[in-house]
Amino acid sequence: MFKREKHILARPRPFEFYTARELWTDRHIASGMLKYHLDDSTELASRNCAFIDRSVEWMVSRFAIGKGVRICDLGCGPGLYAIRFAQAGATVTGLDFSENSIRHARKAAADAGVEIGYIWGDYLRDELEGPFDLVTLIYCDYCALSPDQRRSLLGKISKILAEDGSFFLDVCSMRLFETTKETHRTEKYPDGGFWSPKPHYVRVYIFKYPRERLLLHKYRVIEPGRTRDIYNWIQCFDHESISNEFDAAGFEITDRFSNVAGDQWTLDGNEIAVVARKRSQPLPLDS
Repeated sequence: MFKREKHILARPRPFEFYTARELWTDRHIASGMLKYHLDDSTELASRNCAFIDRSVEWMVSRFAIGKGVRICDLGCGPGLYAIRFAQAGATVTGLDFSENSIRHARKAAADAGVEIGYIWGDYLRDELEGPFDLVTLIYCDYCALSPDQRRSLLGKISKILAEDGSFFLDVCSMRLFETTKETHRTEKYPDGGFWSPKPHYVRVYIFKYPRERLLLHKYRVIEPGRTRDIYNWIQCFDHESISNEFDAAGFEITDRFSNVAGDQWTLDGNEIAVVARKRSQPLPLDS
């Protein structure tokens, strides 16, 4: 018993395990994720509709979204942003590795009478054909990726982004890191729940990695005949660290905000939204 508990409480190395795909490909969990996306009373998977409306209204103005503007919405989910971009006149491509979400997004677009090029795929693995005037990655998806995954993704985005295009995303801030406490708790679901339709327990552990500015939410799901671990990594940034990371990948951050609705930057929020552009390459020096 002691050895088992010691193993459960062991702190894994940063990004040692990657289980994000299970959230979107497990049939039961994916169904719950879609439900949360569409539930306007919670922000567990998407922000509420009023905020999304305000966000898109600001983005339409900030990025001059309209006819002829090409947008790629990475991690588009059920299309809550993509459909609004299309209604503003843009040509939109949405990509997500949740088949459930893509199926819903296609139906919603058809019902709304707009055309959106939805792709069921993985932006870490699949190649996209650009160029795009705007690439978006919303709801802090970037923070769930390891440093190697982030470098790879930025390289892919550089290839598909138009020379004068913008990459717009939000990330978790250092305030979120500083205000999060290490803890653990046990939850009981005798009638099934989000993680499984069967009766199960969930042991939740929150770990902090100060040197890496990294959080881990580890979920141990215990059900009859099966125990599994889900790892939700959350990389936190300040303006300097996100700027340095983008600079190393050939991007320049041109603007920062408190959120993707363009609210003025402050130190009080749990997020940072940034606009990045490909950095102009310097002319080679004469030898």
